[in-house]
Amino acid sequence: MKRYFTLLLIFTLFSSQLLLAQTDTKIDKKVFTFKIDSDIDPAMTRRVKLALENAEASKVDLIIIEMDTYGGAVNDADEIRTMILNSSIPIYVFINKDAASAGALISIASDSIYMAPGASIGAATVVNGTDGAAAPDKYQSYMRSMMRSSAEAQGRDPKIAEAMVDEKIEIEGISEAGSVITFSVSEAEKYGFCEGQFASIAEILASKNLEDAEVIAYETSFSENVIAFFLSPAVSGFLILIIIGGIYFELQTPGVGFPILASMVAVLLYFTPYYLNGLAENWEILVFFIGVILLAVELFVIPGFGIFGVLGIIGILTGLVLGMIPNQNFNFDFVPAADLFGALLTVILAAIASVGLVFWLTPKVNEWGAFKNITLATTQQRSEGYTSSFYANTLIGKTGVVHSRLRPSGKIEIDGDVFDAYSRGEFIDQGEKIIVISTEGTSLKVKKWEA
Repeated sequence: MKRYFTLLLIFTLFSSQLLLAQTDTKIDKKVFTFKIDSDIDPAMTRRVKLALENAEASKVDLIIIEMDTYGGAVNDADEIRTMILNSSIPIYVFINKDAASAGALISIASDSIYMAPGASIGAATVVNGTDGAAAPDKYQSYMRSMMRSSAEAQGRDPKIAEAMVDEKIEIEGISEAGSVITFSVSEAEKYGFCEGQFASIAEILASKNLEDAEVIAYETSFSENVIAFFLSPAVSGFLILIIIGGIYFELQTPGVGFPILASMVAVLLYFTPYYLNGLAENWEILVFFIGVILLAVELFVIPGFGIFGVLGIIGILTGLVLGMIPNQNFNFDFVPAADLFGALLTVILAAIASVGLVFWLTPKVNEWGAFKNITLATTQQRSEGYTSSFYANTLIGKTGVVHSRLRPSGKIEIDGDVFDAYSRGEFIDQGEKIIVISTEGTSLKVKKWEA
């Protein structure tokens, strides 16, 4: 009897330890979740990269991606599916509700696919960004190869994956020539492109005995939210205004420092978010700076306003526009027309607003206390040949010559006195004759004098 109770005690203790071990195992499991719920683009690629790095650092046991997208850029989809295929942590995709085009490619690259009621997967034909028409066959071939290789890597039918791209592929009993495959939940289950229908991630975890697992939902960091803020068109437009205005005022008053400092900060805040999201490339930023250099050469080295000035302005505007859109070395095939139009509109409107602001502020700058110590308004005396004090309206109609080039502001000389002046927008070279047409603040408004 004693031996029997001893064996019973040992068995009870062993069972308790085993139960505790199983319980601990369940509690210790970690599941990481994040969403792909918008277009597949450079910003989404960055989000996925950061999420997977976060999951790796958190030492999770499973990653579940909640998918709802109509697709996006092929190159970004390729980057994301490569990250998924190379992940050392199992990755499931929960399609809720759509995984079309690039979304289908990413889903097929995952270890397991689960779908919500009414969800669909497929329709992966590559289209251009202008009118939604099918892209040339070289792009379709590239997409077919990615779909095929991803399906093969995860044990899914590569022929079906290809038929989601190419309408010419006919699979008996599944698809007919002339239409690409898009599976419903039941169809995806039947042909091995879905492991089951579930209403939520919680249901998926319960089916895997992971209902007690710690679920870590990915949230964007403060820095990522700040980056997203600076990517908004309104903020980008405001930064462009500061960039152009700062460059102009620094060229007008070289050595001041403040305008160019403001412009440099604006350039940094403008390009950095786009660069981090894979939109602005090194060569696009270089085009912008080459434009600035060409414009400076035109203003300070070469008389008149010619080819260098035009190229400089084109370079600046081109760099700003290209930095906002996901083109591939001037290839705009997959840039949505709305994105291209939005970038052009933002830059053009900001540039126009900047020019208008420049001409409005030019005659007022010398009145500001912050500028009085860095302009001729107070540092030069009339006895030295300079003045910024006007004789009411007595100078209107007077003629003189340009003392320092008007771009469109600068200095003019009338009867031996030097005055701050600005033109109506035209560039007037040093030595040319002008006539005063009005006064405003401490500046004279002038135009070229024609006898």
